[in-house]
Amino acid sequence: MALRRASVVVCCAVAAAVTGAGLSIARAVTGAERAGAAARARAERAVGDQDIAFFVKRVAADPWGAADRARLAALYLQRARETGDYEDYRRAEALARQSLALRTSHNAASYSLLATALLAQHRFVAARRAARRLVALEPDAVSARALLGEIELELGRYGAARSAFDSLWPARHELAVAPRLARWAEIRGDTGLARRLLAGALTEALRRPDLAREQVAWFYLRVGDEALRSGRLDEAESAFRAGLEVFPEDYRLPAALARLASARGRWRDVIAWGDRALAALPDPATFGMVSDAYLALGDTARAEEYARAMEVAVSGQPGQWHRAWSLFLLDHERRVDEVLARVQGELETRRDVYGWDLYAWALHKKHRDTAATRAMARALAQGTRDPQLLTHAAAIARALRDSAAP
Repeated sequence: MALRRASVVVCCAVAAAVTGAGLSIARAVTGAERAGAAARARAERAVGDQDIAFFVKRVAADPWGAADRARLAALYLQRARETGDYEDYRRAEALARQSLALRTSHNAASYSLLATALLAQHRFVAARRAARRLVALEPDAVSARALLGEIELELGRYGAARSAFDSLWPARHELAVAPRLARWAEIRGDTGLARRLLAGALTEALRRPDLAREQVAWFYLRVGDEALRSGRLDEAESAFRAGLEVFPEDYRLPAALARLASARGRWRDVIAWGDRALAALPDPATFGMVSDAYLALGDTARAEEYARAMEVAVSGQPGQWHRAWSLFLLDHERRVDEVLARVQGELETRRDVYGWDLYAWALHKKHRDTAATRAMARALAQGTRDPQLLTHAAAIARALRDSAAP
């Protein structure tokens, strides 16, 4: 049996330099190098599938093997991160639960796997329970506390998130901490700190030959996402493309390049990158972007085709509605009452800034702008400077002024 130990070769093809001003990424990649990276990614995927098959047999042969179930759960999680396969997250969850049913002592890793699998499925309340159990077992483990902090952040429990991340500040350069701390900084509006943390994390990731290529590509994605939200579009493009050179089969980076093209109003590029992403994963948000791109080009038939496909993709994801679907419906003045009711229900357990923003936007679409203003104040209370929130706030304020004008 060969367990995968993916290596990352950092050379002149992808060079990252971090300065106080931010991140610059220089690239000079040949076609042969790009083809070689794709071939390595396929080979590593094949090895991962072989590892999964090996442990499936071991688990089937040993009804008491807690460790084997945890190892198989970890392999399913890794494959899910590479492919976005929702079923692999569910398989990982089931195996982690089986492992814990067999043994809880000396099995903290299975709590970590369980919390991670639930987090990926956006089952945040259950993920928090598993993460709290993990921290109780390993209170000094930085990775455990960082995972719990991330979940608190997703739930909008900002006091608990602040406590977690303040305690993690001395470990801010660790890869398990830096991107989560950066997201907390973004929520608080400290985009400069977020940028520095992510740049440092990417540099550290590039030094780590033990990291899978998918993980290195994820750090490029995070750097690019922050740059895109901050309006540094060229830097975002550089990061996204560099990530694809590391891991050409990544399904997230083409979707990110579609978002970038949308920000630039390059609708045909949105369609090209979006279709590439959708060929790997039917992501609702990407369907929505491509639908809007066709609408901007005047092709209403194709726009509606992608809108219908978006609804099918959402229906295939159990649990909470995809927020991109809710935003799409609101932006297109569709099913506003239904979206409003669902958003209100979600706010009972998940009260983060994006939930309040969505609620405010739904109220605005119902022409309830006084209530929308109050909800928007909750969305902006942390100081978040996400363009989506700021655009919605401006539109709601303008509508309220217009309704008050004589």
